[in-house]
Amino acid sequence: MAAGTNDSAHCRDPPYSCLIHLFAQYVLRNRIIGMSDLNFHHLRYFWAVAHRRHLTKAAEALHISPSALSIQLRQLEERLGHALFERRNRQLVLTEAGRIALAHADAIFKTGQELLSTLRGTPAARRVVLRVGAVATLSRNFQIGWLAPVLQDQQVQIRLVSGQFRELLAQLSAHGLDVVLANEAAARDTSAGWVSRRIASQTLSLVSRPRRRARTSAQPLRFPQDLDRQPLILPSEDSVVRPAFDLLLEEAGVQPVVLAEVDDMAMLRLLARQTGALALVPPVVVQDELQAGTLVERCSIPQLQENFYAVTMRRRFAHPVLQQMLAAG
Repeated sequence: MAAGTNDSAHCRDPPYSCLIHLFAQYVLRNRIIGMSDLNFHHLRYFWAVAHRRHLTKAAEALHISPSALSIQLRQLEERLGHALFERRNRQLVLTEAGRIALAHADAIFKTGQELLSTLRGTPAARRVVLRVGAVATLSRNFQIGWLAPVLQDQQVQIRLVSGQFRELLAQLSAHGLDVVLANEAAARDTSAGWVSRRIASQTLSLVSRPRRRARTSAQPLRFPQDLDRQPLILPSEDSVVRPAFDLLLEEAGVQPVVLAEVDDMAMLRLLARQTGALALVPPVVVQDELQAGTLVERCSIPQLQENFYAVTMRRRFAHPVLQQMLAAG
């Protein structure tokens, strides 16, 4: 009874002090090897700095001096045996060990909040966060298909952001993302540490609206000769597949009429539906339209392949959910 009274007295303190006390008591009572000498106050200080990415602002929030906070962080780094931050352009950036430590610190304080919620009768489930970056022009259908297994898992929370490939790689390098989905491999740069895995490949096709009298079929095309003076909607010249497509037509002496060049697959899909012109796409981009019959495949081009990649960083501590997804292909 006395021990319970002492714990309750501590929980009248501010929330984080209460959480730290509860975890310290849990560690000591259960004699967790190697954890009993981890200073949870140091962990709280690290947690505050990691989320603010600024030592002075974190010190102000914690009501201690920046120099004192710096000493506390250094002691935690010595205890863990890893540097947790590095300075880049006068900013604090998490190292790989720092990102892992932050994930555990988040889990610790979140678990503490869950403990308090459970004791108050309002329990919450714990979830793993998977941070995914996708190139803005990448097929949405492909993204959904690749993420489908974890979308069904209520223990996984997905944070999906889109952007330019270079910007997403920068976030990946800064440990802001776990994986980047793209239709090209990252440059082979040993200093960057990027790893590109091909996770899918698909032959490109020419698709169009069906003829009015044949809702589910259209006259097959002879590639490339039937494309001469044909109106086309193509991926932009910056796309990975465009140079190979242009070369095939040039070698055959074929000159189509290019109606539009589009760098966004969603827009290319809409233009194919609206204009009736032939569009060069991977079938996964228009799979719904092909199934519904609003578009039909006129010609498959085996010489052209669209590859899809999952780009990650070489890390000592792999993301468990992502590791399973990559292993499954």
